[in-house]
Amino acid sequence: MKIGYMRVSKSDGSQVMDLQYDALLKAGVDHDHIYEDMASGTKVDRPGLETCLKALRPDDVLVIWKLDRLGRNLKHFCNWLDLLELL
Repeated sequence: MKIGYMRVSKSDGSQVMDLQYDALLKAGVDHDHIYEDMASGTKVDRPGLETCLKALRPDDVLVIWKLDRLGRNLKHFCNWLDLLELL
């Protein structure tokens, strides 16, 4: 199953997730399996991502629009990759 995650950096309404949402749907992610956050990538507390990761099962595919949706720097992104390997 494909599981999608999307995030915008600002929760003030100046950013929208339309491009990300459309890309996830086009990639074959069912709308019921898309998780989202409206928070900076540097924030550790991202409930949408936490729920998304809990939904992942062996052989599932995590689909994101761009790599920076998981982390804002290489170290943060690598930490997520390490975590995903454990799933």
